Amino acid sequence: MSENFDPRTAATARDELQGRVILITGANSGIGRAVAVSCAQHGATVLLLGRNARQLSAVHTQITKECGDERATIVEFDLENALAGDYDALFTAIEQRYQRLDGLLHNAGLLGQLAPIEHYDVPTWCRVLQVNVTAAFVLTQILLPLLKRSADASIVFTASQVGRVGRAYWGAYAVSKFALEGLNEVLAQELSDTTAIRVNSLNPGATRTKLRRQAYPAEDVTLLATPESITGPYIALLGPASRGISGGRFDAQ
Repeated sequence: MSENFDPRTAATARDELQGRVILITGANSGIGRAVAVSCAQHGATVLLLGRNARQLSAVHTQITKECGDERATIVEFDLENALAGDYDALFTAIEQRYQRLDGLLHNAGLLGQLAPIEHYDVPTWCRVLQVNVTAAFVLTQILLPLLKRSADASIVFTASQVGRVGRAYWGAYAVSKFALEGLNEVLAQELSDTTAIRVNSLNPGATRTKLRRQAYPAEDVTLLATPESITGPYIALLGPASRGISGGRFDAQ
């Protein structure tokens, strides 16, 4: 990995993602939605994965109006409750329509609760780890054959500062983000010598999202970056600007 690479300053072209097929989890709102729209604007065909059909439809409509037909596909999928057969069906659907996958952004996440470990609700802990870590692992595993068919595939994990430096009371969310950083590094090493797939994590920083509001309800949101303002580093990591860069931990702000 080049120590000089920074996705915040990497040069990207207007058509940076032209012809690429990219799947984004949590694409229905916040950062996921903003990155999905930006990917389409940069030439990609975007698979919008989420469980809120109404919100996904709104993102699909926006992309269709701005970028044209066939540039976005709704993938209604429940990462918390999906079974093995659901993942197999997802693989088959993508393979039949696109034959390959060029990008995979793991952006979906649950906050859970802010509480000390001593009093943390066990079912909530399990839900957060399921959505934030286990589902990301299973989705990556099931889609790896499609990513291997790409000449220049990229996997990106949306990280968090509390998953790099532990913080009291952040419980399952912080632990899940630490786990994603581990998955990022393990996967990057495993794929480095045998595939063209690169794997990196990106910490968006303080951003105007629903999850952020849940964690900091009294915060002045006007002081936070909008999701649309931090999409540049995601485009750089998902596109050719980051070729040869893998196993990195980057920041969007």
